[in-house]
Amino acid sequence: MEADEGLILNVSSLPSPESHHSAGHKRFRKPLPGKDKWQSKALKRKLQWADEGTPSKQKPKLSVSPIKKCTKKADICMKGNLSSKSPPKKHSTDRHNESLRSRPFIKTSCLFKNNPKIPEIHRGGVKQVQEKVFTSDSFSQLDLHPHLISTITTVLKMSSMTSVQKQTIPVLLKGKDALVRSQTGSGKTLAYGIPLVQSLQGMKSKIQRSDGPYALILVPTRELALQSFDTVQKLLKPFTWIVPGVLMGGEKRKSEKARLRKGINILISTPGRLVDHIKSTKCIHFRRIQWLIMDEADRILDMGFEKDVTVILNALNAESERRQNVLLSATLTEGVTRLADISLHDPVSIAIVEETWDRTTPEQEAIGSPARMEEDGFAIPEKLKQHVVVVPSKLRLVTLAAFILGKCKFEKLHKMIVFFSSCEQVEFHYKLLLKVLLGSQEAEAPEHLPLPSSHLKFLRLHGNMEQEERTAVFQEFLQCRTGILLCTDVAARGLDLPQVTWIVQYNAPASPAEYVHRIGRTARIGCHGNSLLVLTPSEAEYVNSLASHKINVSEMKMEDILSSLMKDDRFKGRRWGNKKSRGTNPQEVRERATVLQTEFENYVHSGEGTVQWAKKGLTFAGKPKANAALLKSCDLNTLVGWTQVYPRSRERKDMENLATRKC
Repeated sequence: MEADEGLILNVSSLPSPESHHSAGHKRFRKPLPGKDKWQSKALKRKLQWADEGTPSKQKPKLSVSPIKKCTKKADICMKGNLSSKSPPKKHSTDRHNESLRSRPFIKTSCLFKNNPKIPEIHRGGVKQVQEKVFTSDSFSQLDLHPHLISTITTVLKMSSMTSVQKQTIPVLLKGKDALVRSQTGSGKTLAYGIPLVQSLQGMKSKIQRSDGPYALILVPTRELALQSFDTVQKLLKPFTWIVPGVLMGGEKRKSEKARLRKGINILISTPGRLVDHIKSTKCIHFRRIQWLIMDEADRILDMGFEKDVTVILNALNAESERRQNVLLSATLTEGVTRLADISLHDPVSIAIVEETWDRTTPEQEAIGSPARMEEDGFAIPEKLKQHVVVVPSKLRLVTLAAFILGKCKFEKLHKMIVFFSSCEQVEFHYKLLLKVLLGSQEAEAPEHLPLPSSHLKFLRLHGNMEQEERTAVFQEFLQCRTGILLCTDVAARGLDLPQVTWIVQYNAPASPAEYVHRIGRTARIGCHGNSLLVLTPSEAEYVNSLASHKINVSEMKMEDILSSLMKDDRFKGRRWGNKKSRGTNPQEVRERATVLQTEFENYVHSGEGTVQWAKKGLTFAGKPKANAALLKSCDLNTLVGWTQVYPRSRERKDMENLATRKC
């Protein structure tokens, strides 16, 4: 500051052309005799201080450029001297600042220091429960209508039965109630759909559309309702007089009432919408109902439909004396046991477990309680490879992004589903990943893109979306060959999504049963598949919980996942410049992860709206105490900070204590 002040004072004390007539500078008009010498020396010292900074007590060095004696030109000389040096400094500074702006600020300690220690995962020898999916028996061996057999082989492209179909179809054709438990993707829809169509088409009096429903199929989600409707419609192709229909939330009640008035023989519905019509639609009746099928029965109860199911059962019992009841799921719970006691009459329990298949007749098959089935463990598809990765909370987001890039951009074509615990989280991560991972791809050089950018395609699916949009997303993901679907558990049950190769569970599910249903979206009907469970260090014990249900997972290292960032030069740190990456340098991997994290944070902090949107996505409607299981991931610590989300000190302290305990 002293140098700057001296410079200002010296410049202001010099005469200017306009100051010749001012009273303060009259003594410069006519220099006194003998004064030129000391004025030149003083001027020399002033110019030297202006160039060199703070004046020194030592004798100043002589200036190389000659000093003009004319004080009138001194100001011009000094300005010329300064201007001759300042432009290069200005251009150099601009280039330096521009370079700093273009290069991300690396702060490696932010992500990779002060993290909790990742515990070792100790797993004993777990022998998974296996199911034999396919059998050598064909549908032609069953006593079915020839047109139905032809439809199964030509339209559905199935020649041999799966184990659950082989064991269930004969039982249902005999008119018995059944409680069916089989692994995900084993063909349970056809296990009840084939005997249902066979019995309805063979009725003595031909079914009329105006007769109303003969069969009722209850499913927990709208997507499963659409999928079940599509399967039943294909089975009914030769029997055009039998009319299927679907009722579900999000559709117009007026159009559904019109379809009910015309007549629906096989009614597929979600419980909530059916109860709505029972209470408000006069034309709906169940006088001729002969079948009640509850697919994913445990999920129907988990989603809070227990009261709705009670209303439906009371409506059915009031109008029909006898019907055939079927409950199906990959996992059976105590709630299903209570439901079975209420709705099933002398049921046959069918559990497709490889160790128990020494029985020969359907009547002798796997009789046992759901509690016993739960103790035996869950059946996992044989060709499904399960993985788990333990990641500190601050690194979860970049690990997820690196995994998506590695599998869906730099490897062969993959189709991936990522599960989150809330609708808000799905929206938050969808917008964030879409903006950061796809935002700058168009500007990349072609050599940096091993695959076209269209292969990195993000979709989202959750319960807060409009029904038209949900249906469009479901159909789009169903038909596309590659893509990443970010979703809640609305896609965890019963959906048959072909060619899905990876299931990622970003938030650990509440129970091992839910884990089984999520991973069941891949490796369906004998295909290969993979799954990845992301856990924080405090959640490592979840692996032992899975092992207690005979579910075996292999560990995947976080460093191996982050190393895929080495293939994307968008995240190269400034330290490496234009140098080529050599292998998987751990320090460079960390810097690239930090660059990616910085891009995430910059986008979140780009405006007040995005910050509020991030808070909403990570606090789940602003109820932290009611959502401690969600907040234990501690993502807020990385993206928006505890103090911003919880400005009140007491609440912030509670959340910080929660983070300390969980992390």
